[in-house]
Amino acid sequence: MSDTFKTIARFQYSTEAQIVKGRLEAEGIQVFMQDNFTIDTDPLVSNAIGGVKLKVLSLQALEAQHILASIKKYSVDDEGNTIQCPNCNGENIELFSTIKDANSFFAFIFGVLFSSLPFYTRHKYKCENCNTEFDLK
Repeated sequence: MSDTFKTIARFQYSTEAQIVKGRLEAEGIQVFMQDNFTIDTDPLVSNAIGGVKLKVLSLQALEAQHILASIKKYSVDDEGNTIQCPNCNGENIELFSTIKDANSFFAFIFGVLFSSLPFYTRHKYKCENCNTEFDLK
């Protein structure tokens, strides 16, 4: 039996890798993360060292890749349905934070000046196909 590991995914931050690791472990796959402590210590080096590597046993790599393919990358609503763009009906929708109104701008300035967490954030959805920004109603 071979105990070699194969890299099946790379993530910019360890939090993203932890979510996928949990899903794979729930399916009975042994998972190992590489460079997660380095990136947690200094997130700016993530691109320089290739991100957090998610590794599995070579024997379980194919099964792990099938599980990864089943995970939806884009946003879903509360019922688990894929969110669609109101403009082009595309399904490549990302959630992002914006500082386009006065409340979020002042909350951002307050957070920078006093080294605190933001207490007001405006979230929107953005379609990667047509760059339309929208709210869910």
